[in-house]
Amino acid sequence: MLKKYFEFKNNPFDKDIPIDELYSAPSHEECGSRLEFAVKDKRFAVITADSGVGKTTIIRQLTKKIDRNKYLAYYISDSALTPRNFYWEVLNQMGCIAKFYRGDAKRQMHKEIWQLIEEKGKTPVIIVDEAHLLSREMLEEIRFLLNFKMDSYNPLSLILVGQTELRDTLRKQVYEAISQRVQVRYHLSPFERKETEGYIERHLNYAGRSRELFSDGAIDVIHEYTGGVSRKINNVCIGGLMHAVNRKKRVVDDHMISFVIENEIEW
Repeated sequence: MLKKYFEFKNNPFDKDIPIDELYSAPSHEECGSRLEFAVKDKRFAVITADSGVGKTTIIRQLTKKIDRNKYLAYYISDSALTPRNFYWEVLNQMGCIAKFYRGDAKRQMHKEIWQLIEEKGKTPVIIVDEAHLLSREMLEEIRFLLNFKMDSYNPLSLILVGQTELRDTLRKQVYEAISQRVQVRYHLSPFERKETEGYIERHLNYAGRSRELFSDGAIDVIHEYTGGVSRKINNVCIGGLMHAVNRKKRVVDDHMISFVIENEIEW
């Protein structure tokens, strides 16, 4: 419906927009640079942000940028991740059949990592998403995971990505031993007003728009309501465009956005 009415080539504000077409704010670029450093220097990194700000997008960009001849990325996202499941999942992605017992699986993974480095010349990059949901047991296991050669050498990059609660968790005294091992930290903030406008423009350009579609007033209301959270921006913008189609309007103004928020988003 949107493509036909606005003569788009692609649907704007979809989740599957190609990485190269995504908007990148200065904060996203800074976060990406720190993650690239963590990968190249085999560091333990923690990235946090509120829900919907763009953590997974940053990870998608990272996995596309890294040199696959030098690094292999293993992505894990499990809301109930246990140490045993962690080793099983990594080994499975390595193409191995994991041993049954946790200790055996841990030693097996260590062996596979060394073989990966020594025989193939590649460094593993393990990315754990939704890390704010990790249990104390799993966080403690991560501390032991990093303890290669009595803490003197780290053969891999480990990246924890989670919501703001993860940052708060690691500040607690009980997790001091883990927090001390974090070498790269970054908290991703929502967009500023100018960045919200840039984000919307980028998505509309990707769609192939040929004229202005959102008034300045509409963008003001969008930013105020969403707080610069990209996922919320997507929802409001799609609602505004659909409202314009139904009303046979060519430009989405602030009144239309306010109507969509009050009657469709917050119903």
